[in-house]
Amino acid sequence: MADMDEQHVRGGGPPQWWRHGPPWWNRGEDEGRDARWPWPSTALLTVFVFAGSHVAAQEQEGEREPLDSFARVLLVVASGLLLWRKRCPVAVAFGTAAAVMVYLGAGYPYGPVFVAVAVACFNAVVAGHRPAAWAAMGMLWAGHVLVAHWLYRWLPPSGGSAAAWGAEGVIAAWVVAIMAVAELARTRREQWARERAERAQAARRRADEERLRIARELHDVLAHSISVINVQAGVGLALLDADPEQARTALTTIKAKSKEALGEVRQVLDTLRTPGDAPRTPAPGLGRLPELVAQAASAGLTVEVEGKTPDLPPGTDLAAFRIVQEALTNVVRHSGSRHARVRLDPGDGTTLRLRIDDDGPATGADAGGSGNGLAGMRERAAALGGTIEAGPRDDGGFRVLAVLPLKVKEDR
Repeated sequence: MADMDEQHVRGGGPPQWWRHGPPWWNRGEDEGRDARWPWPSTALLTVFVFAGSHVAAQEQEGEREPLDSFARVLLVVASGLLLWRKRCPVAVAFGTAAAVMVYLGAGYPYGPVFVAVAVACFNAVVAGHRPAAWAAMGMLWAGHVLVAHWLYRWLPPSGGSAAAWGAEGVIAAWVVAIMAVAELARTRREQWARERAERAQAARRRADEERLRIARELHDVLAHSISVINVQAGVGLALLDADPEQARTALTTIKAKSKEALGEVRQVLDTLRTPGDAPRTPAPGLGRLPELVAQAASAGLTVEVEGKTPDLPPGTDLAAFRIVQEALTNVVRHSGSRHARVRLDPGDGTTLRLRIDDDGPATGADAGGSGNGLAGMRERAAALGGTIEAGPRDDGGFRVLAVLPLKVKEDR
């Protein structure tokens, strides 16, 4: 509460709870609607009604009937029914109104017994039973008019006279004021419920996006690394007897690549264990493009790079690196060509065009991939507001063309 008050003072606006509701307002909903009985508030209100009614009886002595056992029973019924107001709001609203009508018809003093009806009807409105609450209040007011202006001749106290009609206007204004406050509370509660639902939905959406991002990272890291390992393992097996030195080189490449893959996987998984912490190693970017070229060369693929690497925002830099990595991995796995070209074109300074070509033809070979490579590239580009075009060329090769914005729009 101190932090919220401090924010309120600094910001000059309404306190935080006014927008989202006080913590205790919906505690009953969180723990189960009927999980708890409102004992403390009911007991406190009962004491208040009893004490106030005794004071009112002393002030109205001679004008109204004194409190007797029946009056105290009615006070207990009117206040005690509020114990069920969370479970049976409609029944409690009509029950308290009926008890108060009997209390007034018996000629007992006016006093805080009306508070029980006000609390019951207020609760019914907030709980969504607006017609019932208005009907209970209307029934009480109509009953009072009937008793005070027509039935008073036959009801105690004896010798009483009709009430002034001006008093009925005051009572009607009191009823409208209570119901207006209840309607305002109901509106605020519904607004808070909508905001909580929107925040929960936004949190689920962020969690889904984070899981998708991690899945893409793991796919890109593992698909590339395992493809290189698969190729090198094939080379090692083929040359194990004929050329042991070349087989040793292939095994060395497998060891280095598997170690690198484990490091990148560990970095991705660390974000799950310690969310919000800065990564221990920087995210990969196009600055590591020479490493990709060297890894492709170890798998028997020659890669030519055209253009200079521009300065990119971290998100765009990572996406560009992963797109090139996935494209080269697909060349290694699915193309008969041993030559690929990567072209970097900053264009007019607002977008980066990445073009990865190979001369084909497609071999149909598969290294155990899931087939999600192109989908992952498109998702990365779309997340930044860019596009991906991938497909066979007319000359039999394959081309991946990515257009990524250099300035990424931030979500508000």
